[in-house]
Amino acid sequence: MDAQAPAVLITALNEADRIGATIGAIRSRWPQAMVVVADDGSTDATAARSREAGAEVVSAGRDIGKGGAATLGARRVLELDPALVLLCDGDLGESAARLDRLVDAVAGGEGNLAVAVFARRVGGGFGFAVGFAHWAIRNLTGLDLQAPISGQRAMDGATFRDVVPFAPRFGMEIGMTVDAYRAGRRVIEVEVDLEHRATGRSLAGFRHRFRQLADFVVVWARLKRGAR
Repeated sequence: MDAQAPAVLITALNEADRIGATIGAIRSRWPQAMVVVADDGSTDATAARSREAGAEVVSAGRDIGKGGAATLGARRVLELDPALVLLCDGDLGESAARLDRLVDAVAGGEGNLAVAVFARRVGGGFGFAVGFAHWAIRNLTGLDLQAPISGQRAMDGATFRDVVPFAPRFGMEIGMTVDAYRAGRRVIEVEVDLEHRATGRSLAGFRHRFRQLADFVVVWARLKRGAR
């Protein structure tokens, strides 16, 4: 692996149509990077397309939630003892190449954990889930984040070890932020021009955000008690 390249952990669920482009974009920026796809029990060809694009796939073989699948992938990444780690979602496509801004911010010492703020908002609902996530992180840490549940993150190796295992399911990003803060790590946000598969104001979209909100409440309550 290139000494300057991050280890890359990509979370994916049924992203067969975009995962290849996402991995290709990462490879275009860091040709020698180790790329691990944490596949959360996809029922399409996500795993096959990932391997075809040159990534290693880690999966429990069933849906165990984003945080659980990412933890399995993280354990594989930790075997490398990486100096830098990049996390991203599998639906970024070609825009994933722009994540170098996050990696550069951490490598340059601006922060230990860099979170991407999307330069353009696409889709979304009424903001209840994101609003709760923002409040939960501020309640637990005092941090006032624009993108509290962004899955696009870079961090140094020490911080990565601090935040693994991840919080369950969609609580992953809230847990990661709070764990990093409590470990004394500096959390920053960086605006990046990214594209992703957005959920709109449809029945499926509202169901997705309701599941997110339920997971956010659970992880906030656990962290409030001091648990991980």
